[in-house]
Amino acid sequence: MKKPLTLFRCVLFIISFFTFFTSASAQNPPGKRDSLYSEILKEERTIQVLLPENYKPGSAEKYDVLYILDGEWSLKFISPIQQFIQENAGMPPIIMVAVWNTNRDRDLLPTRIAQNAVSGGSDKFLAFLKSELIPHINKSYPATGNNILYGHSLGGLFAMHALLSEPQLFNSYLAVDPSFWWDDNAIGKIAADKLSKAALSGKSLFIAGREGDGLKQMGIPVIDAALKSKAPSGLNWKVAAYPDEHHGSVRLKGVYDGLKFFYEGYSNQAVEFHPMNGTILKDKPYKIYYAGSPEAIRSVHYTTDGSEPTASSARMEFENTFTNNANISAKLLGRYDRYNKTTVGEFKIGNAPAAGAKPKNAKPGGFHYSYYEGEWETLPDFEKLTPVKTGIANKDFTLAKLPRQTNFGLVIDGHIEIKKEGYYIFALDSDDGSRLSVGGKQLIAHDGLHGNGSPKSYLVPLEKGFYPIRLEYFQQAGGASLMLHYVVPGEEKPHPIPVPFELQYSAG
Repeated sequence: MKKPLTLFRCVLFIISFFTFFTSASAQNPPGKRDSLYSEILKEERTIQVLLPENYKPGSAEKYDVLYILDGEWSLKFISPIQQFIQENAGMPPIIMVAVWNTNRDRDLLPTRIAQNAVSGGSDKFLAFLKSELIPHINKSYPATGNNILYGHSLGGLFAMHALLSEPQLFNSYLAVDPSFWWDDNAIGKIAADKLSKAALSGKSLFIAGREGDGLKQMGIPVIDAALKSKAPSGLNWKVAAYPDEHHGSVRLKGVYDGLKFFYEGYSNQAVEFHPMNGTILKDKPYKIYYAGSPEAIRSVHYTTDGSEPTASSARMEFENTFTNNANISAKLLGRYDRYNKTTVGEFKIGNAPAAGAKPKNAKPGGFHYSYYEGEWETLPDFEKLTPVKTGIANKDFTLAKLPRQTNFGLVIDGHIEIKKEGYYIFALDSDDGSRLSVGGKQLIAHDGLHGNGSPKSYLVPLEKGFYPIRLEYFQQAGGASLMLHYVVPGEEKPHPIPVPFELQYSAG
């Protein structure tokens, strides 16, 4: 026999609904208002669609979709949480679809009880999502087909019901302080059996609740136990309990941690390692260094034959030693492979550039520079141009002292003295294009229009002596920036530094 609602649950339900309703009435949610008529529910349904901030109509870019139950009051606080995570590189930009209520109890409660005559319509509402709303979003908006369902309280109960009933409909399910207590914890009684039979490989579930009595009052421990005993190994799931929160406030931490959990391992940048390419000597070991975030390195794998890295490939360390030829492919393996970017680097056996004697009349203290003016989108052939100004790029030289800060070019050349034999790493960063040659060999090509902040690097073996060096650079518009650093051999921890002026020689 079904038990009546306890006084606590009735009061909780009424207070929560009143709080949400008054909050919704006072605020206008962001995004675009849309609607569709549901043949399944026989009513017009309102949705609010929030596209990514940088979305450009007509672009080929597609986005995951977060479906938000109780949308008329939930979108307002979820959107800044998502934006914060995105801005801190914890998840990609997404589309948010806020589903407005017409009859909350009918749609979100999976079983019917005598005390609530409209309850028990969740299956119809789920059919509406599956057959009408999601197809409408996929047709009308740039959706990837990767869907997330969010629900709080009764919405959290519905999210769990959706996972057990239609596990393929969404990729991730986020249930915050879910009302698993509903109908004498009816969902908890079927969860273990449903979990053992459901096709959940690759799916994610995050349940957030309140530590202590709050967790028990919502019926979460029963579901937690079912997950521990029956969840298939392919389901990524977590139950989190937060101290010092109430039914409404737990949404902040629950949404934040849930979205980060779903996109664990995500990065908006490719794996960065240095040197990025190089010429190496036969049987002489060399090192490459991971230069990404410490938090991400545990998910970075690599191969040395150019094949695509997998979870079974070698794990990248902060310092990695190789010998002889290697085609390095490094990849951060996040939860969703479509966001995982591969970085490649080629290290090939070759000859070291030949060192020479000190050029006659060469003077230390800075390389020679030639300054040019013109408008380019790529590096010009400076040999065909006449410099406007020449001089020595000594310790007092800066780009800011040049006649122009836009539409100019620069050639810096001379000889670099190498005092220690071994592998050197040269790193070049610029806004806009640049190119570096040492010993008559081009090491780095960083041409075109681009900003700074993404240095290019190259490993090269050098002997003691003097090498011709040539650095070409142009700046079109924006802030001019040019940086050349190198790492000398033998350092326990590589420390890129500018070439010391006493090792920079210009012709006398």
